[in-house]
Amino acid sequence: MPLQTTTSNWYSEEHRLYTESVRKFFASELTPNIERWIDAGIVDRGFWVKAGEAGILGAAIEEEYGGAGAGISFDAITIYEQARCSDSGWGFGIQSIVIHYIRAYGTEDQKARWLPKLATGEMVAALAMTEPGGGSDVQSVRTSAAKNASEYFINGSKTFITNGQTANLICLAAKTDKDAGASGVSLIMVETDSLEGFRRGKNLKKLGLKAQDTTELFFE
Repeated sequence: MPLQTTTSNWYSEEHRLYTESVRKFFASELTPNIERWIDAGIVDRGFWVKAGEAGILGAAIEEEYGGAGAGISFDAITIYEQARCSDSGWGFGIQSIVIHYIRAYGTEDQKARWLPKLATGEMVAALAMTEPGGGSDVQSVRTSAAKNASEYFINGSKTFITNGQTANLICLAAKTDKDAGASGVSLIMVETDSLEGFRRGKNLKKLGLKAQDTTELFFE
C-alpha cells in the first residue's frame, strides 16, 4: 500500500505540493547519479547542499532554525520518494533521526548551533551506535565518555556507520556510567572537524546499499 494517497487522512494539499517538488528534484539530481554513486561507494557531498537549497533537509526543522517548520510527515515523504527512485545510497533517513533527537532533547544553544547547518547541508549527520563487538545492542556499548569540566574524553570504536565518510556531526552512543546499565548510556554530539584523536576507517564494501558510505569510526 502506498504511503501517501489522495484518501490518506494526514495527506494534505501541502503534502501533495511538497511531493511534487521532491519528485522533480530527485528526477534531475538523484536518479541520474545513482549508478555513479554505486560505483564510487558514496553519494556526492554536493548533493547534500543541493538538497538543502531545495528545502528538503530542513522541511521538519522549525523556521527559527532555518527550516520550513512543516513537521516530520514531510521527512517521511522525502524517504518515500527516495525509495520510489530505487535509491538506497543517500543517508537522509539517518540525518532525519539525528535532527529529531536534537529537536526533542537539545538545548536552545545546541538547536541554534546545529539545526541551521543541517538544514542547508553544511553539516551532515551520522548516528554512531553499532560497535564491532556488540552490534547494535546499545546497552552493551563499550565506547566510553568521561567528563572533565565542560568536555568529554571519548574512547572506543564504531562500525557500519551510515554517512560515516561524509558526516561532520556525529550523534554518538557512549557509556558515561558503567554501573548504571541502560541508564548509563548517553548520546553525545561530536563535531568532527579538527577533532583530536578522531579518525575514519575504510568505507566498507557490502552486498547491498552500495552507494551508501558505511564506515568504521575511531575515537582515541
